[in-house]
Amino acid sequence: MKICRLKTNHVTNPLGFTIEKPIFTWTVENTQDKVQTAAQVTMSLDKHFKQVIFDSGKIDGQSIDSLGYHPPIQLKPRTRYYWKVRVWGETESAESSTVWFETSKMDEKWQAEWISPCFENTLIHPTLYQHFELHSPVANARAYICGLGLYHFELNGQKVGEEYFTPYCNAYDQWIQYQTFDITEVLQVGSNVIAVMLGNGWYKGRYGANGGKTDFYGNQFALICEIHITLADGSELLIVSDPTWKAQQSPIISSDIFDGEVYDARINRNVPSLNRPYEVKPIAIDLGLLEARRSLPVYVNEEIRPTAVIYTPAGETVLDFGQNMTGWVRFKTSAPTGTHIHLQFGEVLQDGNFFRDNLRTAKAEYTYIADGGDAVVMPYFTFYGFRYVKIEGWIGKLDVDNFMGCVIYSRMDITGEIETSNKKVNQLFQNAMWGQKGNFLDIPTDCPQRDERLGWTGDIQIFSGTAGFNMDVAAFLSKYLYDLRKEQLKTGGMVPHIIPMVNLDKGGSCAWGDVATIVPWNMYEIYGETSILEQQYESMRDWVNYIRGVDDRSGGKRLWTEGTHFGDWLALDVTISDPTSRKGGTAEDFIASAFYCYSARLVAKAAVVLGKMNEAEEYEQLSMAVKTAIQNEYFTATGRLAIPTQTAYVLALFMDLVPDMHRQRVENDLIAMLNKDKVHLRTGFVGTPYLCRVLSKIGANDLAYKLLLNEDYPSWLYAINLGATTIWERWNSLNPDGTISSTGMNSLNHYAYGSIVEWMYRDMCGLNPTSDSDGVAGFRHAKIAPKPDKSLQWARASYQSAAGLYKCSWSFDEAGQLNIQIEIPFNASANVTIPNFYGCEILVNNHSVANVEHDDDNINLTLGAGNYEINYQLSTQMNRNEQTSVSEIK
Repeated sequence: MKICRLKTNHVTNPLGFTIEKPIFTWTVENTQDKVQTAAQVTMSLDKHFKQVIFDSGKIDGQSIDSLGYHPPIQLKPRTRYYWKVRVWGETESAESSTVWFETSKMDEKWQAEWISPCFENTLIHPTLYQHFELHSPVANARAYICGLGLYHFELNGQKVGEEYFTPYCNAYDQWIQYQTFDITEVLQVGSNVIAVMLGNGWYKGRYGANGGKTDFYGNQFALICEIHITLADGSELLIVSDPTWKAQQSPIISSDIFDGEVYDARINRNVPSLNRPYEVKPIAIDLGLLEARRSLPVYVNEEIRPTAVIYTPAGETVLDFGQNMTGWVRFKTSAPTGTHIHLQFGEVLQDGNFFRDNLRTAKAEYTYIADGGDAVVMPYFTFYGFRYVKIEGWIGKLDVDNFMGCVIYSRMDITGEIETSNKKVNQLFQNAMWGQKGNFLDIPTDCPQRDERLGWTGDIQIFSGTAGFNMDVAAFLSKYLYDLRKEQLKTGGMVPHIIPMVNLDKGGSCAWGDVATIVPWNMYEIYGETSILEQQYESMRDWVNYIRGVDDRSGGKRLWTEGTHFGDWLALDVTISDPTSRKGGTAEDFIASAFYCYSARLVAKAAVVLGKMNEAEEYEQLSMAVKTAIQNEYFTATGRLAIPTQTAYVLALFMDLVPDMHRQRVENDLIAMLNKDKVHLRTGFVGTPYLCRVLSKIGANDLAYKLLLNEDYPSWLYAINLGATTIWERWNSLNPDGTISSTGMNSLNHYAYGSIVEWMYRDMCGLNPTSDSDGVAGFRHAKIAPKPDKSLQWARASYQSAAGLYKCSWSFDEAGQLNIQIEIPFNASANVTIPNFYGCEILVNNHSVANVEHDDDNINLTLGAGNYEINYQLSTQMNRNEQTSVSEIK
């Protein structure tokens, strides 16, 4: 038995994070035992556990839950806590390794001041610095620091930590994050120097919607830094930012998220580099805005060598990295003094030449001005979305070994993997994963390359289910939702279109605003821990109350018929009357009313989980009233849906809006419409995430696979055939001949349509969490219901859930026999639905279960932890339009 993946508040060994109540999680593996019979959690102030401050004792049963254990302890500021867990199974036990978390300043008053350089030209990028002496070796030291817009922190000439883009992106007018660094090993006896370079970043650089604007949150560089040092002799020292610090110009001439960076190596970056340095001054920034970090660290998580040097017909020199990515290029040079090496970044070639017109006004470039010495070069305060890099000004022959692509995103564990017998489907999965990597840089952005890179609410609402399978996004999305709530408090419950909303103070659109309810609920289902619902419940409720207010002011019909909406964004079923619309052909009031009903239902569910039964009843009644109004308004007496689009049918079925007596007709009508459309999708951002999931649920699994495997436009594999390595914004971002279809709004790294991967996990491979009224979520009990189709020979998925590792795979042999293999982790169980059974003999681990009770074509097995192999002959007699039922056998 081995206990692993121990985390505090979903972060491994968090240093200086916001931790109001510690939540411990872990998983157990490498055991033949099935269930946890007891557990024990111990906390200490030292790693040897000589200063134990909490011991749960050995508690039988499930009272200590690995999905989220809350020790009853009051935390102190700036304190490191160690903890470990012991777990007992039926026959063995194990103790975990020791892990830790360290608290921030919490409610401690800041003794440092915000300071800013006394430059006449406020565009000059500064380095702020301070010297200090230490008379004794250091026993312990921490830096509590924040720089605006972005900061690069060095001590004694060494970069502190491995993070980039601190203090990260959030609504700076509502809260400002500070970070904590352990600097014990960097300090030295004698002279020490702190140096902090500042860049524009999201705070004061060009950022926001419609090309962005500068100085939106602030127009001055600023720094606050507080260093607490305990020396070996027991004495304590405090170093704080104040007017005694000095400033000098940094080698960074300009920096911008959209436009890139210019670095002049001829400017001495060592401090002090001037005989008469500049003074600094206090700056009025509210200390009450400072909060301990919530953002996960952004690292260089992967490195990619260029695959080729391309000399284009236009005479350009271009590096091809073979993968659309987010990050930058690191290179080595010893170019002569004054040489300008200029890099430009793009996603695609056109006519064999470098191209970046789809970046709109974003310059996305990097300039390095050499000082004649050997240098390893990369940007400090910008990033790019790119596959291709055009290089100008290079001296001598260009060698790919001198270049490295640095892939940056927030550090999250990859938890999911899918592979099939179809290489193009495998590439599709990888494209969705790369889209997530490229757009999960502190906030979930729509795209990483053009003059946008914003936290669009609709995109993450659509993709959050896929995201939670691919990676452990619990902490990442918790921070985003915290920001959402901060912004929402300014708007009376309305959810902005983008988070943070920067210069776009608009919102209140269906599907986009429903991020407030759908993402917290998805996270609860996936991780099984109630803290996200506790954090976001008021936000969820206020969003539905906002919709209800719009409804009440427009007559109280329990329909959402007013407001500005995005419709089924970028759907292909545009109306004849407005063929250029990006909103698709599904009526906006129907989409809005559907989400009104769905979000009210999710609030009711969240209220049940949190024990708010009166509010649960209120919002369940509201949801039912909206459902009734939808049925009266949009369905005829014979069950015909008045809005005949793929998305309308899909929403009606997925969100349970159809009158029970007419459900079969609506299912049949959706199938008929798909056949009329030659089994090609017409859906946009709203309909696509649910399309294949609905088809598999209603027995049209073959059509879901047909949509997955289509290779002509519009389809997922159309992009694969044109060389895509990430998900596109549009179904036809490139034309069949490889030319770009448009440049006004055309990202080649836009993860929304990667939501098909959630269907691949849930339906193709059958891995589903439960969220029953008894609160069993987070894959403690799963629903495993793979839906194979012979259009693939095999498929397999693994998912490192909050409860442990699940696996499900299936394959057909030459005789058509189906083999299903399932792995269920320790202390978990699953209802396993065996599809298309049709009365044939089923072997589970070579034991026949053919005589169990069954109904129609499926049977249901309840299985505990372990590995299972299931074999049987797949039925070909199943009528896709029949409703199937299952009977449980134990």
